Amino acid sequence: MTVQELYTKKRELELDWSQHYNQEKRYTLDMVRIDDRIKQVINNIKLAEAKEAQQINKIEDAAPDVSVAT
Repeated sequence: MTVQELYTKKRELELDWSQHYNQEKRYTLDMVRIDDRIKQVINNIKLAEAKEAQQINKIEDAAPDVSVAT
C-alpha cells in the first residue's frame, strides 16, 4: 500500500471507531480491536515513510558532485 492509501485506511478506522462510540456511548471490545488496527496502520505509515525517505537519500547521494573551477 502507498502512504496515501495507509492514511486513508487510518481515517476509515478512526471513523469506524467514532461510529462505534456514538452507538454504544462507552468503550467496547470492538473499539479496542479498532485501536489495535489503527496502531498497526500507524506503524505501517512510519515504515513506508522511512522507506521513501531512504530512497530519496539514496538518489541524492548517488547524484554526481559537480565542481565548477573558476
